[in-house]
Formats: sequence, structure tokens, C-alpha cells
Amino acid sequence: MRFERAAVPVGFAWSSPFARWQGPFAELSSLDLAAAVTERALADRGLPPSEVASLVFGWTVPQEGSFYGAPTLAARIGAGSVTGPMISQACATSVACVQAAAASVETGEDGLQLVCVTDRTSNGPHLVFPAPSSPGGTPRSENWVMENFRRDPWAGKSMVETAERVAAEAGVTREEIDAVALLRYEQYHEAALANERAFQRQYMVPVEVPRGKRRADVVEGDVGVHETTTEGLAALEPVVPGGVVTFGAQTHPADGAAGLVVTSSERARTLSHDGIARILATGVARVGKAEMPKAPVPAARAALDAAGLRIDEVDAVTTHNPFAVNDIYFSRQMGHPVEAMNEHGSSLIYGHPQGPTGARLIAELIETLRRRGGGVGLFTGCAAGDTGAAVVLRVED
Repeated sequence: MRFERAAVPVGFAWSSPFARWQGPFAELSSLDLAAAVTERALADRGLPPSEVASLVFGWTVPQEGSFYGAPTLAARIGAGSVTGPMISQACATSVACVQAAAASVETGEDGLQLVCVTDRTSNGPHLVFPAPSSPGGTPRSENWVMENFRRDPWAGKSMVETAERVAAEAGVTREEIDAVALLRYEQYHEAALANERAFQRQYMVPVEVPRGKRRADVVEGDVGVHETTTEGLAALEPVVPGGVVTFGAQTHPADGAAGLVVTSSERARTLSHDGIARILATGVARVGKAEMPKAPVPAARAALDAAGLRIDEVDAVTTHNPFAVNDIYFSRQMGHPVEAMNEHGSSLIYGHPQGPTGARLIAELIETLRRRGGGVGLFTGCAAGDTGAAVVLRVED
């Protein structure tokens, strides 16, 4: 989908730190986290909630009260007259939310579209479904997070099995996978954390986690990133016997929240002194059964085609890469070096809360381009159901 008017004011995309599941955010509702992060992000940017015209709210793991999620969240951040859609599309949720917000702007809406995306994979809900005709009326049940991690109900495979399938088909070796995992860790450690996390501090919103009535812990940076070395990776056994993917070369579930403001390019310029990030296009795609790591490629191509651009015209690329296999396949298919992607690390290293992961990587993409003085950026990633989603944007004065 191509856009002509929609833009993000540079500096108006943000994320909480990501915390490995069962970490400091484990008992904090993702709705509470979204409210706290969004309220602080708007305040830090001097944007009154009364300026918000519509809220696009994304999530994938239900929480208590999420039935009323969007209007409740709007009211809690001080925008009580605002409502909007709630969107859930697995790991493509952030792109779907950005696309919905940009489409509103494209139709002539100059008001501020606020995108909030949040998830908690920790302590996922256990759902019970009535089955009155079953023996004894025994209900069916589902652990929302764990059972959907284990198996795609249509393809019949787990997510890691999709990575193994693509690795085998493409001839990706264990050595290549470990090398990319180490590269992404080094990019994160050496670039994102350099100078006391100067890059992350441009977009990351600290979170206060209540610990009783009188105190709170402040989480300022990602929690749960494992030190990665060549020797450590080589010592790991494959997740699937006989395979090439280890726990060191795949992401970990996490908790977090992210967001951004989308409006017209004219209005965006009034909000930021650092320029705007024009949303040029989005793209979605679906690949063959149980081939999820391939999906970022056709999604990226769809977005680039809609924007009228080639991959060699792109200045920066970020990817949601739950497996190192994803980036290797993307590099081979698109002719784009793995070293030229994810300059500040990626979800492979700092974790994956599902819904908000894409929004954080879009924020990182914008900040990367701002530091370079502008340019074209591509975000792409895979999602459950062998789906891919991508965004192309251009940072300019």
C-alpha cells in the first residue's frame, strides 16, 4: 500500500525496554505497561493527550480488561474522548497498526493518530472453551502463549521447525547461523549500548515497576540479553535433534510496549525540529506452508514496489528475525549483506514481545537514519502463519 501524506515526526517513535519473560514485567499487565509508557512518552515530547485524534491499539496476548482495550487505554493516558480500532496480527501487529494509522491520514485526517502496541508473553492466559457434547461435558482448554508457540494449527509445525525447514531447503549451515547470531550480538553490544546507551536513550522510555505501596524499581534498559561468544554458540545443541538452530540463534519471548505518532507531513513538521519520517509504503505477504522465515522477503518486495524503490536505494534495514536463518535467507534473496542490516542489533538479541517488536524496530530505523542525516529505511519481519509485513519510510528535513 502506497502513501503520500502520512509521516512520523522524528523523535515521536518510542519503546519500553524489553524484558525476558518471567522478568521484571512478568506481573505487570500489558495494558498497565502501555498506559505508563505512552503517558511518559507523550509528556517527554511535550505532546498533550488532548491533541490525539484517534488511537490504534495493538496486542496479541489477551489481558484482563483487554475487551475494552483501546477506549480504556485512551482514557487512562488522558485522551478520554478518543477511541479507535484494536488490531491483533501476531508478530505483524505493529505494521498492521502503522498501516491503519497511515490510511486514516491518507484519507484526509490531519489529526494525530497515536499507535500503541503492547504484549506480555509472561504468565499467558489459560482459556477454557465449553464443550457440552463432549464426554462428561469436559471443556477444551488452551494455554494461549505456550500452545501457539508449539504448533501452528494449520501447518502442524512449531516455529523452530519452520526455521529448520527453510535452512535445509536453502542449504544454510550451522556455522553461518552462529556467525549471524554473534554479529547481531556484537552490533547490539557495541553500537546500541555504546556511550552509556546513547542510541537507545533517544527512543527508549524507562518503566517504573511497583514493588509494594511505597517503592518501585526503574527498568531503564533491556533485561535478559545473554552474553554471546563463538565458543558459547558452538557448544549449544540444536533445538531439534539433527538440526542447525540452537537457542543461541533464536530470539526469546519477552514483555514490552512501543508506540509512535502518525500524522500528515505538514503537521509532523510542526511537532519535530529533527525532520519527519515519511511513510512511503507497507507490504504484506504469505509464503508456503511452514516456511515462515521466507516471508520477510516478499513482504519487503511488495513494500519496495509500492514505494517505487529498489533494495539498492535503501540506506538502512531493520528486521524482526526470530531466527538467524531469517536474515541469511533475506540477504541471499535480496542481495543485501547481513552486515548492512540491524546496525544496532535486533529482536534476535533483545527479545520478542510479539506485538510491539515491529514498532521498536521502526523506532530504531528512524533513529538510525536521523543519525545519518536522513535516507530511506526498510523494516521487514515474519509473523505466525507464514506471514510477512514490511514498512518503507524516508527520513528528511
